[in-house]
Amino acid sequence: MRILVTGGAGYIGGTVAGLLARSGHEVTVYDNLCHAKRSMVPGGVEFVHGDIADRPKLESLFDQAAAEQRPFDGVMHFAALIEAGESMKCPEVYFRNNTASTLGLLEAMLGKGVKRLVFSSTAAVYGEPESTPIREDAPLKPTNAYGESKLLVEHILTWLNRSHGFHYASLRYFNVAGAEEHRGEDHEPESHIIPLVLDVALGRRAGIKIFGQDYPTPDGTCVRDYIHVLDLARAHLLAFEALKERDRLIYNLGNGVGFSVREVIESARRVTGHPIPVVEEPRRPGDPAVLIASSEKIGNELGWKPEFTELDGIVASAWKWQQMRYKA
Repeated sequence: MRILVTGGAGYIGGTVAGLLARSGHEVTVYDNLCHAKRSMVPGGVEFVHGDIADRPKLESLFDQAAAEQRPFDGVMHFAALIEAGESMKCPEVYFRNNTASTLGLLEAMLGKGVKRLVFSSTAAVYGEPESTPIREDAPLKPTNAYGESKLLVEHILTWLNRSHGFHYASLRYFNVAGAEEHRGEDHEPESHIIPLVLDVALGRRAGIKIFGQDYPTPDGTCVRDYIHVLDLARAHLLAFEALKERDRLIYNLGNGVGFSVREVIESARRVTGHPIPVVEEPRRPGDPAVLIASSEKIGNELGWKPEFTELDGIVASAWKWQQMRYKA
């Protein structure tokens, strides 16, 4: 199949694009490189520099593919801003980029007859969950603008499905982590806990900040469900394939096990053999105390289950990447 991957130069999108190419699919990566590097585009794929806000460029891309008699079979959409804290300071930027620009992409797809999409959503659509592990039918009450910007896209997709027969899968991620051999997290600036902790082990940071020590959790710090990026990538391919027969899929993707911020730091100490000094800071607005996924639905329906379930293994893969990245 021929697949357009928006945001395919990034950490998750690039991993998925690479797996698609290795699986024999024809892949075009579309990315504005605002938070990614051209060098991180996987080998064996076509690259187009562009922004999803540029609807005419997207339409031209679809037209060109059709003219070449190699039309796109669908889109995997990763292009988005992802920082929950930043979204609370500048919500308008997130609604413009994540919601309005995605609507432009969807309109371009509809106009050109491309009606299959796998959407990179987020566990942030649930907000502070009423119970864990979180199931797909849990209340959708985002506590930050980032989660709301993604939930609005899910609402749009629901109506496009009803009105136009648009096929889509919305994959709600929990905390994505780990690395494959030649690709891992490479955000500028970095905000995710595992690479930040590993930066301390590499001597690139003096310590790691813990935001909030009084959450209603066993050790007072936030608990998150960490899923390895390769497990996540495999789920995307399964979902895209399933959309041939089914028109609407909504799945949570996670390990089903939660680890606290302090447990992540302890894992990094074990894996790296380095002390990791800690700096305690106040809570950040919009951070739920616990986010743990139930991935039972995608397991039952598509046969997916995570292969990387141990925290130390996930951290070790990220550590190998960080050492290679900085040639430590």
